[in-house]
Amino acid sequence: MEPPTKIVPVGEIFALRWAVLRTGLPRETAVYPEDAQEGTFHVAAYDDAGTVAGCVTFFPEPFPRETAFPGETVVPGEAAAPAYRFRGMASAPEARGQGYGAAVLRAGLAEAAVRGARLAWCNGRTSARGFYEHQGFNATGEEFEIAPIGPHHVFVTKLG
Repeated sequence: MEPPTKIVPVGEIFALRWAVLRTGLPRETAVYPEDAQEGTFHVAAYDDAGTVAGCVTFFPEPFPRETAFPGETVVPGEAAAPAYRFRGMASAPEARGQGYGAAVLRAGLAEAAVRGARLAWCNGRTSARGFYEHQGFNATGEEFEIAPIGPHHVFVTKLG
């Protein structure tokens, strides 16, 4: 059975985001500029005790047009399909491999589709490529480095 999820204020997921994604860094490094952006939403997944065990943040942002969706031809000047980007996806270390990441991702993709998105994308760690592909995403473009985190790809999927 998939863990329960819900859309929550950023304060509900912030401690997990900070602890997992900004380990040892000041608290403010876990504040994203998109948190205050119109249309942003946060998804939490809960363990049996009601503790946040997974989280992700989604916000409207066009898919980069310099990166073609697999099977797509980019036409210069053509507007991109409505899209949501996500970041800050994390699972509590003790909950990894138990479906919390997949649960928040699926809930977020469903909500983005309800809000009119036709694509969802992220800058995902190359080490998570198998996870994203298992969730229906495709890696696009060349691998790139985000310091100090490491190598990434742009991952994208069509919605609806």
